[in-house]
Amino acid sequence: MTGESKKIKIISIFGTRPEAIKMAPVIRELKSCPDVDSRVVVTAQHREMLDQVLAAFNIKPDYDLEIMRPGQDLFDVTVAVLKGLKGILEVERPDLVLVQGDTTTTFTGALAAFYCQIPVGHIEAGLRTYQKYAPFPEEMNRVLTTRIADIHFPPTDRSRDALLKEGIDSDIIFVTGNPVIDALYQALEQPFHLDPEISRAFRDNKRVILLTTHRRENLGAPLQDVYMALREVLLAHPDVAVVFPVHKNPAVRSEVTSVLQGVERVYLTEPLDYLPFINVMKRAYLVLTDSGGIQEEAPALGKPVLVLREVTERPEAAAFGTARLIGTDRCKVEDEVNRLLDDEGAYLEMANAANPYGDGRAASRIIQAIYCYFGLREAPADFSPAEKSIVP
Repeated sequence: MTGESKKIKIISIFGTRPEAIKMAPVIRELKSCPDVDSRVVVTAQHREMLDQVLAAFNIKPDYDLEIMRPGQDLFDVTVAVLKGLKGILEVERPDLVLVQGDTTTTFTGALAAFYCQIPVGHIEAGLRTYQKYAPFPEEMNRVLTTRIADIHFPPTDRSRDALLKEGIDSDIIFVTGNPVIDALYQALEQPFHLDPEISRAFRDNKRVILLTTHRRENLGAPLQDVYMALREVLLAHPDVAVVFPVHKNPAVRSEVTSVLQGVERVYLTEPLDYLPFINVMKRAYLVLTDSGGIQEEAPALGKPVLVLREVTERPEAAAFGTARLIGTDRCKVEDEVNRLLDDEGAYLEMANAANPYGDGRAASRIIQAIYCYFGLREAPADFSPAEKSIVP
């Protein structure tokens, strides 16, 4: 393929809100390339939350599989995505399929492309915990996607090294940074609306903790411990509040209701759209989360992150000092939150640490790497954080 006889046809496949956020800058960049025919397929693995991001970034899918069903499980999602993509890929016959991250849509999209013998590019490749069920099913989704992919876009040096250790050829690995930072910078320029209750939290309290929880492995007693710890923190700090967009999972909501419902200075909300969410994060004092993507976004805003997990596939944040892995033990959570609230030096050390995840130019590196893969341009220079001040 020379690029002179026809355009490069690229299909981007995603299905959840985090995937859409990270794919949005790449799709925007692809649309600006005159020699690329860019198509978008959404599986709608998460319908409502996906649609929020599509609207925020003005993405209009060419195909929508609409697979979301009440009570669906991993078997249902996998089968529906495979069946839905089969006809699309057989008709479109793209030159490259792009998938992002570690969802069931990610792995199944790569698998469908493999069945059609179409090359696969994996954005956010090389993240690892090396624990099969932590997180579940994400760890195996990304490992299996690596085995299928033909071109890899790890966000950091550490994720590149993981791929090299697994035998991936260095010629098809491009360290790009994470496009989530591109998306963040672009989105912060857009207008947004905050719920009056959330606005009141920031107006009435000096410091606000942003809390998010949703991990399967934290359901039950671990979440209860986290919430109980926060109750103690609030008792000790009358100037502190918690803004908590509560995940729709009934198991999460049950624990929230039993421990935090009605607690003074806890502002419980429905899940926030992307634009208000990142603006809440920008205004928050610190972030407490078991999410993956927030570990990347918050450091770009200078917000310390306490990670409610035992292991993480994003150890760079801890190495650079922007995040701390604290688990869910009640005493540990209480101690770590109190430390950042009471020790200004510890807080500033985390808030001012270098962001290891991106500089807002990941999407352009990904596009240049795709051109390189097709023999049309030189390889882009690898992303590297502005400074290497690793905190011991």
